[in-house]
Amino acid sequence: MERIEADLMIPGQGEPIRNACVVFDGPTIAYAGTMEGAPKAAAGARVTRVPVVMPGLWDCHGHLMGIRSTNVEDIAKTSLPVLAARSVADARTALLAGFTSIRDLVGLGIHLARVVAEGTIPGPHIYGGGAMLSPTAGHGDLHMFPTSYVHGLGASGYYFQLCDGVAACLQGVRNQLRLGARVIKVCASGGVMSEVDHPMHQQFSDDELRAIVGEAARAERIVAAHCHGKAGILAALRAGCGTIEHGSYLDEEAADLMIEGKAILVPTRYILERLITFGPKMNIPDYAYRKVVALGDDHKRSLRLAIRKGIRIALGTDIWSSGADTIAPWGQNARELVHLVEAGLSPLQAIEAATANGPLTLGPQAPKSGQLRTGYDADVLAVRKDPLADISILAIPENLISVWKSGQRVDRPSS
Repeated sequence: MERIEADLMIPGQGEPIRNACVVFDGPTIAYAGTMEGAPKAAAGARVTRVPVVMPGLWDCHGHLMGIRSTNVEDIAKTSLPVLAARSVADARTALLAGFTSIRDLVGLGIHLARVVAEGTIPGPHIYGGGAMLSPTAGHGDLHMFPTSYVHGLGASGYYFQLCDGVAACLQGVRNQLRLGARVIKVCASGGVMSEVDHPMHQQFSDDELRAIVGEAARAERIVAAHCHGKAGILAALRAGCGTIEHGSYLDEEAADLMIEGKAILVPTRYILERLITFGPKMNIPDYAYRKVVALGDDHKRSLRLAIRKGIRIALGTDIWSSGADTIAPWGQNARELVHLVEAGLSPLQAIEAATANGPLTLGPQAPKSGQLRTGYDADVLAVRKDPLADISILAIPENLISVWKSGQRVDRPSS
């Protein structure tokens, strides 16, 4: 039995509690609350006294892709075993950084989830989406390669699947469900890292989007919509997509529609800051750099608007690269908390975005996670300092004393 006594407990949702205690004996929390109300320490219980205890963190938009380049074409130039081996290391890095849950929205997560769950490799809980659904010539089309190659990726749940027309969209959803997808990812607008499309343009017709959402809903899956431009945002919301990823050109009309539809924004400010700041030094394709610079300020404005309007926000980074020396490496996930606070969230609200709001991005598939509450997953962090005083504390893995996932203490490198 684990008993964690803390000067401060941040529960994930609700007000912090001073002089608190969290108890678990197995994968779920048995007690979380004041020290006064805690059960007596059982014989043989391991008691740990820490400054701060809080839930494990969620990254609701990550990519366990295993590429080191700023150019996604490298997916096609690198063998799958190499990509997978790198992603295994990235999963462990995320866990050591305090991220006990990852929503993988394009990558190998749908497959890694199985080997993590069986205990073969260390890593977070992974909720994979499999391949991202994209129209031909859309954000998920590696157009420089034969379409037969891209279709092969999607059928295996690797990275991207091309879907044109309602029937193909239905088949695309079913392909990912067949592989065990916990969420479905679609391109509702163009993107930054793809060459021939424009972030402002809507991708997929309204009929195609409705078909995707309807098919996903029959299997109790939520649809996550990659959206930059307003047209794509509105189309995704009209179709019933549950989360809007990026939301770079969100305006008042779109924000009101998000609130009406109870959609969640996953803004991914981290990746834009990294691409704008370090892109030229790390060989970002020129077309991608021009696009990210053009939308950077609008994305910042849209995020601030979303916060003012009270849209529910969940933390996501859009991290995709493998290795500490790459442009967006795993392990830096908590830097998104700093960007959320800079945009207007309080530290407590930012932590809620990174904990309690995370499971909501899975809709009916949501686990009982992200909060220190009885019956919830025993995914827990012990922290050396108070992140409510300085949110950047969580962006430094050395500030984590211990990480527990499903009640098991994670082995961490000795300092």
